[in-house]
Amino acid sequence: MAEMTEEEADALDEELSNTLPKVDFNRPDVFLRQRELLDILSPTTADYIMTRALATKKTPAQIIGELVNEKIALNSI
Repeated sequence: MAEMTEEEADALDEELSNTLPKVDFNRPDVFLRQRELLDILSPTTADYIMTRALATKKTPAQIIGELVNEKIALNSI
């Protein structure tokens, strides 16, 4: 495997950092697991998680993980 120069690595990093992934929301399997998770939560909880996810550009799973980690940190003091 060929190695990258610093300039090539910087250019690739810049491209990947500033390019949004293309997602076909019409495919039934896209985000299916997240949707199933949100469907079992109360509407208020699901709305809160989705609102935070959209505002912070994170996945619902990341938001849930952060909330759980915060709760664990509070209880371990």
